[in-house]
Amino acid sequence: MDAVRKRLPFSGYSDAYALPTIIRCETNLYVAQFAFMKLLPAKYIIEQALAKGTLTNGMKVLETSSGTFALGLAVVCRERGFQLEIFTDPVMDKGLNNRLNSLGAKVSIIAEKAKQGGYQRSRLDALDARMRQLGQSCFWPRQYETPDNPAAYKLFADQISGMLDADVTLVGSVGSGGSTCGTIERLRQQAPRARLIGVDTFNSVIFGQEDGERQLRGLGNSLVPKNVKHELYDEVHLISAPLAFAATRTLHERHAVFAGPTSGASYIVGRWRARHFPEETVVVICPDEGHRYVEAAYDHEWLKQNGYLSESGLMDAPATENHPSVALPPWNRYLWKRKSREAVLNVLE
Repeated sequence: MDAVRKRLPFSGYSDAYALPTIIRCETNLYVAQFAFMKLLPAKYIIEQALAKGTLTNGMKVLETSSGTFALGLAVVCRERGFQLEIFTDPVMDKGLNNRLNSLGAKVSIIAEKAKQGGYQRSRLDALDARMRQLGQSCFWPRQYETPDNPAAYKLFADQISGMLDADVTLVGSVGSGGSTCGTIERLRQQAPRARLIGVDTFNSVIFGQEDGERQLRGLGNSLVPKNVKHELYDEVHLISAPLAFAATRTLHERHAVFAGPTSGASYIVGRWRARHFPEETVVVICPDEGHRYVEAAYDHEWLKQNGYLSESGLMDAPATENHPSVALPPWNRYLWKRKSREAVLNVLE
C-alpha cells in the first residue's frame, strides 16, 4: 500500500492508458487488453515529431483512419493543443465520430471508393489534396509507413518481457503492421526464437488474398502497408467475421474480458495455439475494449439481422492450406515461416 500511496498521478489520459493490462486467461494463455491500442503509436509519433521539429506549434495534424488511430491522435492533439483533421469513410461508426468531434477533430467522410485500393486509396488522395492546400503548415503522421509506429511498441514488448519473459508466442491482428512487427522485433532482441502469429481476415491483400469487401473491420487492408514486415511472421491465420464475433462474445463470457472483434479474432487463434503447444507462453493482443460494439458484436438481434450468427459455434481448430491465396472462410492457417511476401506468393508450395 505504501508503494501505491507514493505513486504519482498520471500527467494525462495518454500516459494513463497507453499500455495494456495483461490478464491470465488459461494456464499458458494471456491477453494484453488495451483501452485502445492506437493511442500508444499516436502518442509516440507526435512526441517524436515534436522532438525532431517536424511538428511545431500552429501546424495542423492530418491523417487517414477509420478506427482508433484517429481517436489516439485526437486525444494527443487535444492534450498538446494541435488541430486535427481526419479523412475517413462511411464505415466509421457514429460513436467514434462523435467522440472525435467532441475532442475537437474535424472529420471528413470520403464516400467514393477508388477502383484500385478501395477506401484507403480514396482517403489518401483526399488527404494529399488537403496537404497541397496547406503546404508547410501541416504534419502527416503516416501511420502505415513511419518507423515510429512499430518503434512505439518497444514499451509494450518490455512490459511483456518484464512480466512473462521475452520468449513468448505473440498473436495479434494485422492492419498497419505496427503492433505485431514492432513488438516482436523488440522481443527477439532478447529471445530470437520468440514466435509471431499474424491474424488477418479474408479479402485482405496483406498476406496474398484478392482485395474485396471485408465484413470484419480493424484488421486487413486493400493496400500492403510498408510497416508490415512479412519476414517476421511465423504463421498467418485468416478469420471470418461471424467467427470473430462469436469468439469476442466467448472471450467476455468465459473471462470477462470486454473487447472488440479484432480481439476476438486473435483470441480464438491464441486459445488454439496455447492448447496445442502447452509449453509455450501465448500472449494475445486485444486492441480495444468493447464499448463501440455493444449494439453490434454483443447484440444477438443485430448479428441475426446481418447474417453474422455462427451456427457451428466456436471452432476448435483451423483448416490449413498450401497457399494463403486459396484460403477460404471461416478459419484458415498458413505456415508463413518468416518469408518475404514475394517468396510466399510467387511459389506455390
